[in-house]
Amino acid sequence: MFDSVPPLGLDPAERRARLRLARSARVGPVTFHEALQHFGSALEACASLATAPQAAIEREGKALDAAGGRFVVIGDRDYPVALAALTDAPPVLSTIGRLELLQQPVVAIVGAREASVAGVRLAGELARDLGDAGFTVVSGLARGIDTAAHQAALASGTIAVLAGGIDQIYPLRNRALHRTIAERGLLLSEQPWGLPPVARAFPRRNRIVSGLAVGVVVIEAATRSGSLITAHRAAEQGRDVFVVPGSPLDPRYEGSNTLLRDGAILVRQANDILSVLGRPRQSGQVSEKPRQKPPSRAPSPVLAALGPVPTAVDELVRRCQVSAATMAEILLALELEGRLERHRGNRVSLI
Repeated sequence: MFDSVPPLGLDPAERRARLRLARSARVGPVTFHEALQHFGSALEACASLATAPQAAIEREGKALDAAGGRFVVIGDRDYPVALAALTDAPPVLSTIGRLELLQQPVVAIVGAREASVAGVRLAGELARDLGDAGFTVVSGLARGIDTAAHQAALASGTIAVLAGGIDQIYPLRNRALHRTIAERGLLLSEQPWGLPPVARAFPRRNRIVSGLAVGVVVIEAATRSGSLITAHRAAEQGRDVFVVPGSPLDPRYEGSNTLLRDGAILVRQANDILSVLGRPRQSGQVSEKPRQKPPSRAPSPVLAALGPVPTAVDELVRRCQVSAATMAEILLALELEGRLERHRGNRVSLI
């Protein structure tokens, strides 16, 4: 059970008191740290304040223990140093999986939920290359970019930070990924067991994603997106912010391009990140050469008219002076080659 865990750097009674204080009503991370500073210890704070009952902590600890997890309390030796340095560091983390990943160099990869095919592919490539170079990849288990990054980093190590309780799967389509990360990576949450994710919890989750990392990579961040919040928190926390550039005509890149304008580091491949962060361990060199695609069989005028910016099919027909039926065949061939992405409004773009 959780309270039978060795002290891990904390007196057992103080550790239990920190759990009670952290789970108390109206005690958030900042209030928790202020209470520790004011009273000198969580034991003294619990003696003076109305805190969560020990029975509630016991119930949560048993549920977490049954799932193969445990609490990591600030002050434990397992608590990540980078996260502990934050003024709003989470007092308690519920964890399931490989705790050793908390002590390894971490890079965050975040981006759009409604990501493009190209964005998903790049997220996977970056996560795989960064993992091969010795980094653990952290993200938020959202659909789109987060999902692609987690899946690609399973072999090297990935951490998923949840907005709700550690048992709360969101989105539901990631149920299998949630289970796989629990087995092969690390699930992490500051929220109590059983608490569903609510809107205000996602920005709080994002500060943990950036706080664990030495750098944050942003792929396809729209204006006022969660990814943009993560990037801003990373900058406030003194982390490097890396951004994949995109077309100014694509709304998925409005926030990304704003970050670049404001001084973020431009990323085209993993070596752009490794040249700044270095390599935490010896590994095979990530190739500097872009991955080559076989030549397309599509007519060159059509390829010349296409690009990364979505274009209406009707406009392509007019510009290339071919029939609609011929254009449909050409676009289908490109799609089968993995070179074409379709968008709403009968628009297409090259990947």
